[in-house]
Amino acid sequence: MKPPTPKSYGVPLILLLFSIYSNSGAPYNIPRLTLHGSIPQYLESISPSSSPVSLHDFETYFYEQTLDHFNYRPPSYATFKQKYAINTKYWGGANSSSPIFAHLGAESPLDHDFLRVGFPVDHAPFFNALVVYVEHRYYGESVPFGSMEEALKNETTRGFFNSAQAIADYAEVLLYVKERFSSPNSPVIVFGGSYGGMLAAAAWFRLKYPHIAIGALASSAPVLYFDNITPQDGYYWIVTKDFLATSASCYRTIKDSWDIVDNIASQPGGLSILSQRFKTCSHLNSGVELKNFLVSMYASHAQYNHPPDYPLTVLCEAIDRAGSQTDIIGQIFAGVESAFGKNSSCYDVNYFHRPTETNEGWGWQRCSEMVMPIGRTVEAHMFQPAPFNLTEFTQYCKLVYGVPPRPHWITTYYGGHDIKLTLQKFASNIIFSNGRKDPYSSGGVLEDLSDSLLAISTAHGCHGLDLYPANQSTDPEWLVMQRKMEVRIIEGWIKAYYADLSSIN
Repeated sequence: MKPPTPKSYGVPLILLLFSIYSNSGAPYNIPRLTLHGSIPQYLESISPSSSPVSLHDFETYFYEQTLDHFNYRPPSYATFKQKYAINTKYWGGANSSSPIFAHLGAESPLDHDFLRVGFPVDHAPFFNALVVYVEHRYYGESVPFGSMEEALKNETTRGFFNSAQAIADYAEVLLYVKERFSSPNSPVIVFGGSYGGMLAAAAWFRLKYPHIAIGALASSAPVLYFDNITPQDGYYWIVTKDFLATSASCYRTIKDSWDIVDNIASQPGGLSILSQRFKTCSHLNSGVELKNFLVSMYASHAQYNHPPDYPLTVLCEAIDRAGSQTDIIGQIFAGVESAFGKNSSCYDVNYFHRPTETNEGWGWQRCSEMVMPIGRTVEAHMFQPAPFNLTEFTQYCKLVYGVPPRPHWITTYYGGHDIKLTLQKFASNIIFSNGRKDPYSSGGVLEDLSDSLLAISTAHGCHGLDLYPANQSTDPEWLVMQRKMEVRIIEGWIKAYYADLSSIN
């Protein structure tokens, strides 16, 4: 009998699986990597009209992309339409050898990137650069087989959905763009954030296709969070430190709240009490369901604590302010209201794990090759222990997708162990940028690996912030300086490329 897929089993079975496996925190509490965040109050403010990046400067196209780059069986020659967009506003023109700035999309629709990835466009005028944004296969409008339901329905259609195929897609598109714009000698710089940052750098696109991209900026790319290179506690250690640095009283309230939730949930009618106090949209099935929702909310606020809103500060202020008016449960609920809005009629505790197309796509990637063992093994966190359990995670993935995950594949194919020793002799021209307040920086490259494998980190930065559109009125000085440093490095790569090009012509 074929195992169920996310589309075929629907929401009730998703919630059942969540209930079965949520004690480990593994299947659903591994935080998303996307640059775009998941805090409702701040997502609502993201719109084309609010973005400093003008969508009118981009023209959208679809490339007839190869389904399978690594097989010569007849089905592999099938194609699908892959979305990409080009901004020629600052382009130096055909045969000018002006650079090409390519943003490599990640686990979300490309339209989101127009709103939150501004670095390539912001600096295109200085370099007279052509700007290209490419959507990742199986996301947005770049879905093979006609629909996401068809694309994920069985082992065969899902089998073409992996990072190696994705970066091969990018290679094809970028070579096509160079040919289309008569720019054979234009140097290509690739940009990516989070999962897209891993695709752009760290033995991924830059190291697999050095003949196409002369350099890469990988922002908030946790390339070392695989195969137990990074301790599984790393992510939640930083979340804990972020809260403690923001407000010691907020930290203590959250830390004390877990046992209180457990105590209420264990009492007769306790789940009804919690459902009423948190105004949940549906009756709670367990205390764990509520706690996982809260863990995801706190993690999102730490990961995306971007200026000028600083949502983590807003959250803690709401929790602390309620302290004089209510008990600890009431304080925690005040935090929920600050994140989701006080005027909401109810609050969906499955908000962070809803069966959207993007979540379904990332669910498959996480259950196949993107196995990041993030967990909590000790009491010292702001959270209760919830260690990553590979055995449970494997059982879950086999039940949902019919195949076990490959926890060692990423380091086998791209590397990661002994990264300094491995990369310093043959890799070059990669910037690993991280903000130390980003929980995912625990799996990032935080020190230079060589003279051209450079780590730039900021004490106050959070997830992917340097790739966001520049805002002169709200960007802190340290962020402005970080971007200037990255531009100087990229400028050096391009000058060196031109010198090499001149010497052989």
